[in-house]
Amino acid sequence: MLSPKSILITGASSGLGAALATFYAAPGVTLFLGGRHRTRLDNTAGTCSALGATVETAVIDVTDRAAMTDWLKRADAQAPLDLVIANAGISGGSGGDGSTEGGTLGSPAKIESGEQARRIFAVNVTGAMNTVLPAIDLMRAHPALTKGKGQIAIISSLASFRGLPGAPAYCATKAAVRAWGEGLRGTLATDGIELSVVCPGFIRTPMTAVNPFPMPFLMDPEPAAEIIAKGLRANRSRIAFPFRLYALVWLLAALPPGLTDRWINKLPDKPGR
Repeated sequence: MLSPKSILITGASSGLGAALATFYAAPGVTLFLGGRHRTRLDNTAGTCSALGATVETAVIDVTDRAAMTDWLKRADAQAPLDLVIANAGISGGSGGDGSTEGGTLGSPAKIESGEQARRIFAVNVTGAMNTVLPAIDLMRAHPALTKGKGQIAIISSLASFRGLPGAPAYCATKAAVRAWGEGLRGTLATDGIELSVVCPGFIRTPMTAVNPFPMPFLMDPEPAAEIIAKGLRANRSRIAFPFRLYALVWLLAALPPGLTDRWINKLPDKPGR
């Protein structure tokens, strides 16, 4: 979609979500911004308002299906949604205490807690579904337009291409939403709805700030938002960047696990939450 005028973004309190909101903020644009942190969400809203956008905020938990459906319906009734970005997500890794719901398995330093894994799945997978499915229903009901009925972006990750022992739940959830989104794209095309899956590498956000290991090709969120917006304008099915890191993870995914496990298993842990 070339110039969306009504945009809803989850996880807009900070990081990539805030950068995307700021990128799209302009006179004549209505932004519906959701997040869990009121102060940070208000900061994002203030920046976008100063750029001329009309901004509505909602402190909301994406795992609350009823609340999300109601929010999207209210937003669409106010200004029919052109673009919905399912960006909200959390991370965590196996660098915690390793406790599980059924007892400790293996090395404690290499096990995610059951509570953490379930929370990551709830936010990253169920939260994405709670955003995308109502958006699809609403966009399908839009009058037919020359350029389509709307556009949806699902934020996945380059971590979706290979399960990593340092963050197994995070990798799994991002793989799930990537495959789901890529499958939905063909289904929605017949409805005039565009869908793109976004697979960024390391972006400088509060989520990555806790990582105690080198992050190759680390990017600031603002140029990442520009890359995403450019890919959405072109209706690209997969927006993956930076290219060199994408090529590396694609190769890792293509190689037999038996050839890469020994090296992968030596990667540092991501801190648990």
